Amino acid sequence: MAHSDEDHRLFEQCRVCIVCSNDLPLETAEQLAAVIEEYGGEPSIHQTSPDNNDTIECTHIVSNTINFLAYDLACKTFIPVVKPSWVHVSLAKRKIANPRQHSPDPRLFLNDVVVTCGDIPEGDKDAIIGGVLAKGGLYSSRMTGTVTHLVDLTADSDKARLVQVKKMRVKIVLPHWFDDCLKLGQRINERPYTLPDPEILRAGPDDPIKSNENKGLAGASTADPSAMPTLNGASRNGDGPGVFEGKCIMLSPDLGIGSRLLESIEAVLKQGGATVTGNVNDANWLVCRFRDGFVYRTASRLDKVVGNLAWLFHLMTFNEYTRPLSRLLFYPVSRTPIPGFQGLKISLSNYVGEARIYLENLIEAAGAQCTKTLKQENTHLITAHGNSEKCSAAREWGLQVVNHLWLEDSYAAWKLQPVSAPRYNHFPSRTNLGDIAGQKMLDPQVLENIFYSSEDTEPSGPRPAMQDKDQNTTAMKPPADKPRKEESNVPETTHGTPQAKGKTSRQPSDNNKLQTPARSRLIPDDKENETPSTGSSRKSKEAATAKLHEYAPDLALYEKERKRVGGVIYGGRRKSDEGRVSENPKENPKENPKKRRSVEADEGKSDNEQATEPKRQKKSRPPISMHLMITGYQKWVGKGNEKKEDADKRTLRDLGIMVVQDARRCTHLAAPTILRTTKFVNALAYGPMIVSTDFVDQCLKKDELLDPVDFPLVDKAAETKFQFSLAKASIRAKKNKNKLLRGFRVYCVEDIRGGFDAFKSIVEANGGECLLFRGRLALANNSRREESDDEDSEMDGDDSGRNEVFLLSSAESKHARLWPRFRQLAGDVKRAPRIVRVDWLLDMAMSQELRAADEYELSEEMVGKEEE
Repeated sequence: MAHSDEDHRLFEQCRVCIVCSNDLPLETAEQLAAVIEEYGGEPSIHQTSPDNNDTIECTHIVSNTINFLAYDLACKTFIPVVKPSWVHVSLAKRKIANPRQHSPDPRLFLNDVVVTCGDIPEGDKDAIIGGVLAKGGLYSSRMTGTVTHLVDLTADSDKARLVQVKKMRVKIVLPHWFDDCLKLGQRINERPYTLPDPEILRAGPDDPIKSNENKGLAGASTADPSAMPTLNGASRNGDGPGVFEGKCIMLSPDLGIGSRLLESIEAVLKQGGATVTGNVNDANWLVCRFRDGFVYRTASRLDKVVGNLAWLFHLMTFNEYTRPLSRLLFYPVSRTPIPGFQGLKISLSNYVGEARIYLENLIEAAGAQCTKTLKQENTHLITAHGNSEKCSAAREWGLQVVNHLWLEDSYAAWKLQPVSAPRYNHFPSRTNLGDIAGQKMLDPQVLENIFYSSEDTEPSGPRPAMQDKDQNTTAMKPPADKPRKEESNVPETTHGTPQAKGKTSRQPSDNNKLQTPARSRLIPDDKENETPSTGSSRKSKEAATAKLHEYAPDLALYEKERKRVGGVIYGGRRKSDEGRVSENPKENPKENPKKRRSVEADEGKSDNEQATEPKRQKKSRPPISMHLMITGYQKWVGKGNEKKEDADKRTLRDLGIMVVQDARRCTHLAAPTILRTTKFVNALAYGPMIVSTDFVDQCLKKDELLDPVDFPLVDKAAETKFQFSLAKASIRAKKNKNKLLRGFRVYCVEDIRGGFDAFKSIVEANGGECLLFRGRLALANNSRREESDDEDSEMDGDDSGRNEVFLLSSAESKHARLWPRFRQLAGDVKRAPRIVRVDWLLDMAMSQELRAADEYELSEEMVGKEEE
């Protein structure tokens, strides 16, 4: 087919750097260069990473990987990095293709997927196409030779038959595969979703899930290797240069390795064509252990390659460059834990081999504790799938059950991620997530912001080599200028008065000695990039900084006054007038009574209210006088009453009544009658004042706060039915102090009427412990509940229940099948088994006194006869 002149100018505006690698050998690179040149482009081939000048001058970089030195520079300068497929697709379309759909960035995890859809609903089709495109893949409406995946519900569709007849290398998958990939934000194996016999449709829920070897974690499962790796002498591209050729590498003293190992490493580096230096300014690469110290920060700010010993050993093993940021444990670790991770106890389940070692080391690097076994004092369980005894036990004990993505995301962001995020609780039915462990990358922007920000106390640009305080190295000499004694008292971190973002600070008028800071916070002058020329200049600046601290209250008052209606000019008070209202309240009203303002009213409002209200409010909300829990209030029950409920709650708040949902916060409980709702029973344990909902009606009707004593809840019929006195129960609750069931361990069958969560909350509100019974008893830490530390809780009744273990059940046959197992396990731990109706718990919680379990106990004779 003949090509037009316009086609031959397709790459006319393109200067393309082609980077060779194992996946893109020199021969293939030469073929690509010939095609680009034929169509008007200007190609260049690089067997190693292009240098900075070549990178900046090119318009595109063609590479099958992001593991080359100039990748970070390309990202910063917005030069697209594309796979060779970009060239082929551009030729096929006769126009430059979108670089995003051909990016080798593994974060676009569907970047090598070309999908077409079979006989699936239009809504599912649109969702799949959108998800694939967003994650770097491509869509084809027809079945072409470039298609990699056909999404279908059956292998009998027209497109599926075409794939089978022509024996095309296309995977026919269910839509569930894309759904699980997008939920996890990671690409998983297609095998369980592949037609005509997908495993997810034929496997049972308890069938074992196969785990595959995670080859991507080879050499990347620890941040602190103890021995030299087995070296691969072959260069990456045959006769091409090795990975260390021409590099100048600094081995930081904080590595803490012995002299013999250090000599071996240096010998390998020199043999590979590298030089070893002790000066960070001369080095291209820095190998260190921790994310701190002058050497680390200087190298990072100068955009040098910074990695740890595991990364260096990985390069020695494979003789191919890999970015330290591509693996979480290839980068130096922090001496301090992730905020929120200290004190966490994390266990692992269903991870094997390198994936398990990797996660154990990652937990330690994050600052948490990794436990070999799962106990009730654990806080988290990280599991590769949801089918294991550990998972069942963790859910019974109320532990957080998540996949490894939660840990990796927390480490990469250096911030504790919420376990409630859907991707951390998603476990595809037939996939072991250990197969995709280790794919998370570090974000250079996060590292810069937290560990080596240019606004830090150390210099951000090049400077003469000086001795590192944390690292004893003779190669780094102190600066030539004389040491300054007065610097010894200046702290490294800045504690100056913060300046409100986006707001103008008040300038003290001390003969203009104090100047506006150039940055958003003050930095001690001895930490600035430029060294002061004289000692007197330094002293004056230190005096100015000290002066600023004197003005801190003035600045704070200024910021407060700026938020007042009218700002500082209209109605504001100067610092010199402090106390003018409180100490001499008659001064201003006499001078200008029209502009008199109530200080107390303004201080009672939030800053937001003061800044946004158009005029002074005539009426402000009163302080909260009671926290009211309401249950069984029929005016709020039912669909369509949500707006009325919200309006009523606002009205009550304006009267000083805060409606709460947490029983621990309530001081008053309102109900139409005595109820057995979760709210009512839980609230009783905290001994609130109990009133009728007539109190709520009358407060709303009269729009005023009435005396709750005038609206007691009286329900003699319910008291007779449930055999207790509400007044006495309130007195006992105050005496019990939520310790009625301390020492009691109550189990509950899984599908009990009313729900496990309701009974769990009741037991815990009264100091006990409630667990689901799934064929095991967890009595490992019972001893601490049996200690005689209840001297402050003199409750009615005996404490025999503390030597018993209870199971809340019903007389249904499906529940009765669990009873023999429960009795056996209780006997094994020398506890008396008591299988009881839920009325036993409810009666005790409502009366606030212990009751014998005999009259509530269930037996096999009652099965099918007892009503729940």
